[in-house]
Amino acid sequence: MTSHDVVARVRRLAGTRKVGHAGTLDPMATGVLIVGVNKATRLLTFIVGTSKEYTATMRLGETTVTDDAESEVVERRIAAAVTRESFEEAARRFRGEIMQIPSAVSAIKVKGQRAYDMVRKGENVELEPRPVTVFSLDVLDFRRAPDGKTIDVDVRVRCSSGTYIRALARDLGETLDVGAHLTALRRTEVGPYTLEHASSLDELAEDFRVLDLDEAAAALLPNRELTAEEAVEVGFGRKIASSGWDGPTAAVDPEGRVVAIVEDRGDTVKSLVVFRPGEEMQAAAESGKAGGA
Repeated sequence: MTSHDVVARVRRLAGTRKVGHAGTLDPMATGVLIVGVNKATRLLTFIVGTSKEYTATMRLGETTVTDDAESEVVERRIAAAVTRESFEEAARRFRGEIMQIPSAVSAIKVKGQRAYDMVRKGENVELEPRPVTVFSLDVLDFRRAPDGKTIDVDVRVRCSSGTYIRALARDLGETLDVGAHLTALRRTEVGPYTLEHASSLDELAEDFRVLDLDEAAAALLPNRELTAEEAVEVGFGRKIASSGWDGPTAAVDPEGRVVAIVEDRGDTVKSLVVFRPGEEMQAAAESGKAGGA
């Protein structure tokens, strides 16, 4: 199932076409895919660039065209000489800021064409290396095949957006001079959202419960607490005094509702995305005053 397939299914379940996702998952991969429905699609822009965490299985001794199990093995090299210690030593070179060449079979565009389309046509694709950050790369398990020719290594990787775990397996395999590809990949975290927040499509089909927009936005970004009057101003897209914080911020009204995503621009705050219009916030403020009287 592709990420597009997931969006199509959620559209049917939610009864709306306004559905999008943040960060494509390979068809072989499982785990967390962030999907926005209706108003929440406007939050996806701020999720795409967040850090990710994966668990994966790298098979040492076999190389494939796609760097994963989605294609046939094109080269075999005996990995018997590799030990857990030598693997962990090689892994140290891939922690921190590195330059990574993405997998040739990827959605990256080259001269207007997707790289994977070019590879399938038999064309040679050379992608430029790009900077990524691997915050951690930990070995969870190290298993030799009965014949000793291949080794399966389970790892946990925490990395910046844009990091290809398939490419990480490929490069680790080449560093060890045995080749490698992924046999399993699971995304366990996207920014603040984890498997604990996730629901399967079958679970959503039975009960379409989603993460509340206020909770999702407040978890994703720093929170600026607004007065009722500021909430009205922000809802109308008007400027208020700056907060002194860098980057996008969730502007939250006294009731804990996210009014907008804002950002400092000099001495004032600019609304980047408004979730609750000024009329709604004004009515809420007036209702609060009436209740207080």
